[in-house]
Amino acid sequence: MNNSQAYPIGTPGQKWGEAERLQWRATTTIKREYQQEVVPKIKALENEFVVEQYGALSYDEERYPLFSIKSKNWQANKPTVLITGGVHGYETSGVHGALKFMANEAKRYEQHFNIIAAPCVSPWGYETINRWNPNAIDPNRSFYADSPAEESANLMALVASLPQEVLVHIDLHETTDTDETEFRPALAARDGIDYEADSIPDGFYTVGDTELPQLEFQAAVIESVAKVTHIAPADANGQIIGSDVVQHGVILYPMKKLGLCGGVTNCQYGTTTEVYPDSPKVTDEECNDAQVAAVVGALDYVLKNHRT
Repeated sequence: MNNSQAYPIGTPGQKWGEAERLQWRATTTIKREYQQEVVPKIKALENEFVVEQYGALSYDEERYPLFSIKSKNWQANKPTVLITGGVHGYETSGVHGALKFMANEAKRYEQHFNIIAAPCVSPWGYETINRWNPNAIDPNRSFYADSPAEESANLMALVASLPQEVLVHIDLHETTDTDETEFRPALAARDGIDYEADSIPDGFYTVGDTELPQLEFQAAVIESVAKVTHIAPADANGQIIGSDVVQHGVILYPMKKLGLCGGVTNCQYGTTTEVYPDSPKVTDEECNDAQVAAVVGALDYVLKNHRT
C-alpha cells in the first residue's frame, strides 16, 4: 500500500517541506481543553505535593504551561521515580493514569521513594488529540541533544535538574486504532516512504529497553495490570506491532537510539506501557486504572527486589 495514495497531503516519494507541514497543521482543531480537563487535576494536588511549572510551549505559553508534581519531602537517601504521561498527547490514559496514581497511590510510596510526575508532556497534542506537535514532529522520537521538539527539550531539562539519578521510570502510553488509520499513514507520507499496513494488538503490553530489558520487572508490571485488563497476545508471527514478543506482553525497543522518552534517563528499571483504549472489553476508567496498576506493579517489584 503506497502512503501517498492513502494520505491526502504530500507528493509520492517526497518528504514533506514547510508547505506540507503547514497544510497538515491546518487540518488540526482543538477538541478538548488542557486548562479544563488536566490543569485543575494537577492543581488539586498542591496540598499533598510540590506542583511546579517546568516550562511552557511557545505555541501559546499561557495556554500550554508544563507542570511537574513531586514529593514534598525529597531526600537524598531515597531513590527517585519518574512517571511521564502524555508524551503523545492523544494517549489519554497516560495523562489521567499518571494523575490518578499521584492522587490515590503515590503517598504510600513516598516513605521509600522520591516521586516526580510530568503528567502531560504534550498539551497541544492533548487538545488536538494528536501524536505530533504543531510542527509535525513526534516528541517521542525527539529525546536527544538539541531536540527539535519543545516538549522533549523541556522534559529533558526537568530530568537534568533532578538532584539524583532516576532509578525507576514508567512512561505511560496507549496504542490506538488511529495509529493505523491516521498516524502511521501520516508518518509515511511525511517521510516520503511507502506505508506498510499493520495490525493493532488488542490488549495491554509493555516496551522494555533492548539494552536493559529487566524482564522480571516487566513481568511484574504485566502481572499487576492483568488484574485490571487483558494483556495483548502475540500475532501469528509471534510479534506485537512488528517486534518480537520476548515474553508474555513484552517487546523491546532501543530507547536511546530511537530518541524515546523511555531513554530520557539512565534508569535501572524502565518500562513504557501501552494501553489499548479502543477495545470493546474496557472503559476509559479501566484504562486509567491499568496505568495506575502498571506503576504500582513496577514500584512493588523494585521495593521487593532492588538492592543498593
